[in-house]
Amino acid sequence: MYSFFKPILFSMEPEAAHRLALGALRLSRPLLPLLSPLFQTKDDRLHRILFGLRFPNPVGLAAGLDKRGELAEAWEKAGFGFAELGTFTAKPQAGNDPPRVFRYKAQKALINRMGFPNPGAAEAAKHLTKLRFSGRRPSIPIGINIGKSKDAPLGGAVEDYLESLEALKDCGDYFAVNVSSPNTPGLRSLQEAKPLKKLLAALVKSAEGKPVLLKLAPDLEAAPLKQAVDGALSCGCAGLIVANTTLSREGLPPGEYPEGGLSGIPLKRKSLAMLRAVVKMTRGKVPLVSVGGIFTAEDARERLEEGASLVQVYTGYIYEGPRLPARICRGLLENPPPVQPTSKKGLGR
Repeated sequence: MYSFFKPILFSMEPEAAHRLALGALRLSRPLLPLLSPLFQTKDDRLHRILFGLRFPNPVGLAAGLDKRGELAEAWEKAGFGFAELGTFTAKPQAGNDPPRVFRYKAQKALINRMGFPNPGAAEAAKHLTKLRFSGRRPSIPIGINIGKSKDAPLGGAVEDYLESLEALKDCGDYFAVNVSSPNTPGLRSLQEAKPLKKLLAALVKSAEGKPVLLKLAPDLEAAPLKQAVDGALSCGCAGLIVANTTLSREGLPPGEYPEGGLSGIPLKRKSLAMLRAVVKMTRGKVPLVSVGGIFTAEDARERLEEGASLVQVYTGYIYEGPRLPARICRGLLENPPPVQPTSKKGLGR
């Protein structure tokens, strides 16, 4: 089915195609319980328990696809074991001026410079709170990705992030701290040791026991990466997400490219290398979520074998279609990776 619609979607401007696809999913929500057997792979061997949460399978939706959190209840029926919504900021913002998403079909890649367009944390919380009390809240873990408002000064970043967390505290099962997007000026400077520790310590305290994860940039050199990882561990972060989009254009043909973060197949090598480095730094102390260039069950298995406990997809979902989570899960069942020590239950040989 997706093979029929994909040429139509890919003939459209990327953001227009994105809106159309999410709109179709929104309209089909009443049918999702009937259609879910096409997308879901249910098997106890896929289960994982991490951060005190039960994940029915290790394949998650990465932040950025459901930026407004409007389809939270749909992602479980779409076969995901968890879904990360946002990025949300304390203040509503439109994001950067379009065009701000660019496809590179031959390389199965995207460059985006979205700039966190979202309705603001308080408005997002209204919708998600209604969902929670409507009985339609999904049973899979829901992550809330929070970032800095563009207009908030770096000196006020802690207060800005805390405002988002406080507004959304009851809406998420875990919280991902985004200091690694390349599309908000100055944001990545928050990965430096001193501001990062200040930020994470405040968020972990405010979360009152709910898991806080740090999302890292793939462009960090070894020493800054070690500082960021050590800072996250010392502040009590429950896990790390490895990694965000990259400023590198490695994997694309020579030429001029727009500003923004690169994702997809060209990110695969860099993301995998960073995962291996972070595994050595953490030594199994916290679970790791691997994202970047995951398009197949083999890609996911490799990340799990290298030390990740969970994986996320975004660009792969766009290029490979809505049955990607099911294909990955079936592939993992056919050839199970080892269970990481930070996972209490799940796939194992």
